[in-house]
Amino acid sequence: MDKTALLFADLQNDFIHPEGAYGRAGQSAPEIAALPARLKPLADLVRAKGGTIVSTQFTLVPGRDGEPMIAPHLKAIRPFLAKGDFAPGSWGNQLVDELGPAHFCVEKVAYSAFYMSRLEWVLRKAGIERLLVAGIVTNGGVATTFRDAHVREFDAILLEDGCAAFSVTTHETAVDALRPVGRVATVAEMIAELG
Repeated sequence: MDKTALLFADLQNDFIHPEGAYGRAGQSAPEIAALPARLKPLADLVRAKGGTIVSTQFTLVPGRDGEPMIAPHLKAIRPFLAKGDFAPGSWGNQLVDELGPAHFCVEKVAYSAFYMSRLEWVLRKAGIERLLVAGIVTNGGVATTFRDAHVREFDAILLEDGCAAFSVTTHETAVDALRPVGRVATVAEMIAELG
C-alpha cells in the first residue's frame, strides 16, 4: 500500500458542488454528483492502509487582467467560465470536502494530469508504483491521464464506477476504449482486494 495512490482527477468544487462554476451553469449529471459518496469508503480505506491520496485539479490560470487563460476549444464549449472559476488556491479549485484531504494536490492545465505538471515528479518522489484512477470526465481527463500513466509504466487501474461523464453512453464508450490499455475494476472490487 505504501506504493499505491488513489488519484482523483478533477473532483473539485467548481465541477461538482452545486455552487461551483458548473453547478451555477446547470452543467452536471447524476452520475458525476454520485461520485464523492461512492469513492469515500475507498479513500478512507486507502488512508487507513497507508496508501496515498492524490488530487489533480483542473486550473484556469488568471491572466494579467485577472481573466482566466482558457483554451479556445474549451471556451467554445463552456462559454460560462469566468473570472475566478478554477482559479489557483480558490474554493472552486479544491478537492470536494467529502474526499479530502489529499496528501498531494497537483494543478493541471489540460486533459492529462501529467501534461506540463509536477504529477510524475510527485509520484516518483513518493515511491508510487500503482495508481487507482478515478474522477471526471471519463472521456476527457480520466482517459488521457490513465493512458499517460500507462505510457510512464505506472501500474494503473481504472475504477470503472469511480469515473463518470456527462452521459452514460459516453462513459461506457470511454471505459471500453481503455480496457486494452490497463486493468479496469469496480470500487467494490478494489475495496475487497485492498481490505
